[in-house]
Amino acid sequence: MKQYLSAVERALAGGTYKPNRTGVDTISRFNVGYQIDLEEGFPLLTTKKMDGFRWRSMIHELLWYLSGEAHIRELREKTGIWNEWADEDGKLDTAYGRFWRRYPVPELEQQLPGESWPDDAHRWVSTETQDGETVRTFDQLQYVLDTLRESPHSRRLVVSAWHPSNAAVSTLPPCHYTFVFNVQGDRLNLHLTQRSGDIALGIPFNIAAYALLLKIIAQRTGFEVGEFGHTIVDAHVYCGAGERGAWYDENLEALQDRLAAVDKADGYLQVREWVEENAPEEAEGDDQLDHVPGLLTQLSRTPMSRPSVSVRDVPLDELTFDDIELHDYESESGLSFGVAE
Repeated sequence: MKQYLSAVERALAGGTYKPNRTGVDTISRFNVGYQIDLEEGFPLLTTKKMDGFRWRSMIHELLWYLSGEAHIRELREKTGIWNEWADEDGKLDTAYGRFWRRYPVPELEQQLPGESWPDDAHRWVSTETQDGETVRTFDQLQYVLDTLRESPHSRRLVVSAWHPSNAAVSTLPPCHYTFVFNVQGDRLNLHLTQRSGDIALGIPFNIAAYALLLKIIAQRTGFEVGEFGHTIVDAHVYCGAGERGAWYDENLEALQDRLAAVDKADGYLQVREWVEENAPEEAEGDDQLDHVPGLLTQLSRTPMSRPSVSVRDVPLDELTFDDIELHDYESESGLSFGVAE
């Protein structure tokens, strides 16, 4: 997919060296964005293998978001994506789907003067009991579904997983933290804003997951799928830890000069060879934390035709893994990237 490869190239060619909380250094670029027309096919990357376990993991994760659950006990049986950030009971303090479906609404005595909040009888508000306390929550996704059916030209179709006070103490605050639906003619579009994006590992999953979410919501509200827009505030490529990461700090300008001189796709392989010949070896245990070589390999590859996806037309809360199928997917061979935790 050309939009993704363009984002990779822009981050590498125009980014800056940037250490971060993980201890694995990055090449980071501010404000990388693109649009993908979903009428041209489903945007699952073909420049590396994304089917099999990767595809299944993405589906299970999206269904977990849609469930609104705050724990990963069932998700653990399907994928290990969130294991590092959950406690022994599977409880996760990161929001995502929990806030999509159950965003906290303050009780009357907690509301500031002049604020407007829905009461208990409001159709998108639910009450539940947690540890003996009554909690009120707002279903943002149901609000979107109902509003698309009743007032489709609304410009207020926003879903947020970001709560400032939660984010201040959360183990891992949401990276893809808000998205907006927008109708143009008979097409439903979705724009995702992401505060932080791991280009090699996370972004391909984010593209596929939100494109699928758009298809699911469009199908249930009578629209054709339109465009997926994506803005990544800190778009970064992990480039290794220790001496390997520090090498990029000293040699980033030389790397970017070589990237600027590439005029054909296979030229990226020559840049990869230069990196591997000159950068120090990764330390034991740090295998493939440097994502630059793998991304240069992807840049040398030609995207194949996009696959398609079918989704069984059932109510949103009844949607299961078996209701979603990927068709006609072909790709280049897989690439391995280490996870910076």
